[in-house]
Amino acid sequence: MNSFDDFDNTSSSSPAGRFFVMLGRRYQGFLDLWTPHVTYRWVATSLMLLFFLFRVLYYQGWYIVAYALGIYYLNMLIAFLTPKIDPAIYDFEDEDGPSLPTANNEEFRPFIRRLPEFKFWHSSTKATLIAVVCTFFEFCNIPVFWPILLLYFITLFLITMKRQIRHMIKYRYLPWTHGKTRYQGKEDSGKVYT
Repeated sequence: MNSFDDFDNTSSSSPAGRFFVMLGRRYQGFLDLWTPHVTYRWVATSLMLLFFLFRVLYYQGWYIVAYALGIYYLNMLIAFLTPKIDPAIYDFEDEDGPSLPTANNEEFRPFIRRLPEFKFWHSSTKATLIAVVCTFFEFCNIPVFWPILLLYFITLFLITMKRQIRHMIKYRYLPWTHGKTRYQGKEDSGKVYT
């Protein structure tokens, strides 16, 4: 008997507990299968988002749900573009503190995101699925004047992205690998040195 069996016996002695443990394992197995397929994951999420937008435009409703989804996406995008250890928090002028390299002779430190790509995808997929489900219930269709929501969202997006781009320029980091210098090690010549 291993420690996993002990965990199962103590935490889920009821049939409902065992069911939820089994359901959680299957869900985790499903996520593990999807992990290496980045393109397919994002295509599936994009198709779900297009289905949501089609329902919103076709039925002319659920603008509050669309606005909330847009704000949630914006919040996750900012976390995705921000380093895990934010240099603005540890902006030490004279002290040694965590910072991103700003010169060629400094030690290379890889860019680690505050929100990893997989969690970004997982959260956005769950949020989009919840938004799609909301379009099937009339009580979620709160009447609003949608042009004001759209204008407010565009303004919020532009202000937030302007601040984020200034942050990237100030602390000299790029949150993507396109355009970065790639260093290659020595080629393996196949020679054996003794």
